[in-house]
Amino acid sequence: MAHQASFTEKELMNDLLMSEKQVSSAYTVGITESSCSNLRNLLLQCEQNVLSNQENIFQSMNQRGWYQVKKAPAQDVQSAKDKYNQMKSELK
Repeated sequence: MAHQASFTEKELMNDLLMSEKQVSSAYTVGITESSCSNLRNLLLQCEQNVLSNQENIFQSMNQRGWYQVKKAPAQDVQSAKDKYNQMKSELK
């Protein structure tokens, strides 16, 4: 008799989240490398669905305390914004 692995809800949701991240990455490559605008638009729609799924899974895990994020210090956030704005202004 074969032993069937039993996964917790947390493990399953974590696997779903990691899978969505991988699929998103694959769609991004397809989008950036596609020369066909119809295909690119279809992949963009698929990517939006994946990102929505990923957000829902993340929110569900976060609410259960299974995926906690710490808030970045305000100074670090401002520093990142300043760096982005600097780079943006240099590209103009």
